[in-house]
Amino acid sequence: MSSSADSSSWPLWEVFIRGSRGLSHVHAGSLHAPDATMAIRNARDLYTRRNEGTSVWVVPAEAIMASDPDSKGAYFESAQGKSYRHATYYTQSEGVKHL
Repeated sequence: MSSSADSSSWPLWEVFIRGSRGLSHVHAGSLHAPDATMAIRNARDLYTRRNEGTSVWVVPAEAIMASDPDSKGAYFESAQGKSYRHATYYTQSEGVKHL
């Protein structure tokens, strides 16, 4: 086997599967493949063996930008202390029952 065919040198792809129409794609796993076409084929064979998918997405892992889990507090800060986000300063219009 030549070094160019060594799967460890292939880029990592993240695989997303949509179970049925109307649902969102869900991360199913990762795989190595030389290009996007081969990644789609391998993802189909690996993650939809039981006919559980209607659509497959593959994304180069290096193209995904993620937040740092250690900075969760600052990044996903709740609305506490941000009273301007609450609708308490608005007056309810007459005739509106469910606001």
